[in-house]
Amino acid sequence: MAVIDRPLVAPGRKTTGFRPFKVWKHFRKLVADKEDTEQVFHIIEALKGRKGHKQGWDFIRSPEGQRMMREEVNIPAMLDDHERWADCGPNTVAQHYIRFMKREGLSAAGLVAESHKWQPAEKRHQDQTEWYFERLRDTHDLFHVLTTYNRDGLGEACLLGFSYEQNHNLGILFIAYAGTRNRLKEVPTKAPIFDALREGRKLGRAAAKIAHQDIEALMREDIDEARKRLNIGEPLIYRQCIAQLFEEGLQDEDMIMPEVLAA
Repeated sequence: MAVIDRPLVAPGRKTTGFRPFKVWKHFRKLVADKEDTEQVFHIIEALKGRKGHKQGWDFIRSPEGQRMMREEVNIPAMLDDHERWADCGPNTVAQHYIRFMKREGLSAAGLVAESHKWQPAEKRHQDQTEWYFERLRDTHDLFHVLTTYNRDGLGEACLLGFSYEQNHNLGILFIAYAGTRNRLKEVPTKAPIFDALREGRKLGRAAAKIAHQDIEALMREDIDEARKRLNIGEPLIYRQCIAQLFEEGLQDEDMIMPEVLAA
């Protein structure tokens, strides 16, 4: 069934919920193994609320949302098709994205595969709401490229703060703050870490919704012009913190948190 023909909300989909015991259980597993990204999806699902759903429904009903659903673009396949962007100049979003993904050894399909470990096909709701949440997942690494937050531990945490203000899932905010607080118990620093997280949230509030953009058109934009158009500010405190961490002899891996979704 085409996405546009699916129901907005499938029967059985829970659009609210606050399950703190479930969150804590999966967070402890995540702390024990920071590479166990499946736990991130459990936390996000346990703290999804109506605000994020309403934002999705408003976008789905908008002319742009309707157009994108009709087009049914496979975002991960499009992003991973690097030849598609061969005619894009070196300062375009596309070329910055390709360099980032190659440097980090990542693929958009890889993130999809991680999400499917948590929620296999038979458990996913066949509705337009699922289409929207998949869109949030599929644009995660574009958030990195556009904000300039790296994949070091602090960069991931700050990007979660940014993403929370974009997508309104409390699970994202919980991981950002709880994960950072837990790590700082083991790696004390004078760097203003929590100020950097708050800066990420502020930048996310001010910026246009990245997941609501025409992704193919965005990829072909000059990255400086795209950041200006989307009102994405500079993460100055984050950069100050990274400099401070290195000055204190704390390498990036000392602050590592897991690669996570911005949903």
